[in-house]
Amino acid sequence: MEEKMKAALKYDKALLQSKELYQYILDTSVYPNEPEPLKELREVSASHPRYWMGTEPDAGQLLAIILKLLNAKRTIEIGVFTGYSLLLTALTIPEDGKIIAIDVDHKAYEMGLPTIKKAGVEHKVDFIDSEALPLLEDLMENLDNEGSFDFAFVYADKVNYLIYHERLMKLVKVGGLVIYDNTLWRGTVAMPEHAVGENYKEGRKLLIEFNHLIANDGHVQICHASIGDGMTICR
Repeated sequence: MEEKMKAALKYDKALLQSKELYQYILDTSVYPNEPEPLKELREVSASHPRYWMGTEPDAGQLLAIILKLLNAKRTIEIGVFTGYSLLLTALTIPEDGKIIAIDVDHKAYEMGLPTIKKAGVEHKVDFIDSEALPLLEDLMENLDNEGSFDFAFVYADKVNYLIYHERLMKLVKVGGLVIYDNTLWRGTVAMPEHAVGENYKEGRKLLIEFNHLIANDGHVQICHASIGDGMTICR
């Protein structure tokens, strides 16, 4: 079963050039420290037809450390899938913490929900079956929400990343973090267009634009982390 889970990580999503090195990181650092509920959810998610959409466990390990360093209590997650990063966040934030989790794929969320319930953290999750933009607009209408979130994690539709960024910069407090996933798009952002498969061209174009604009946004400090499929950390 462990071999199946490892295969389900689908190495071609990782940016490391060595499969052996990536497996070394998983075996020595990630898997031995992965909480049992997350391991269980990773195994459950491996049977989903789009299992590759889930957050990689090494990226999740980084998220957990960041959440602890921030002492995050109130967070937003745009894009949930089966809930690996959502469960990770719920396990990390305090007992009275809260996550607003937004996704239109309620069926995928339901796949991971029994594990979330079993872990005893469902009360921290406010899952909203909705497109993200209208929900963010609703949050912004209440001035009390401005600067009230400690952290946001985004791994949803790339076409709206820039709009999400504009909204989240108002909702997340000064000193908080917003992390965008998949921003290196399997490394294609650095490849010539003719070398990129058709399935990746649209996302590549959108993320090149996003990466350029966010790198030149004087209001934020950023870091591109070459972990998983690329994560951009904004402060």
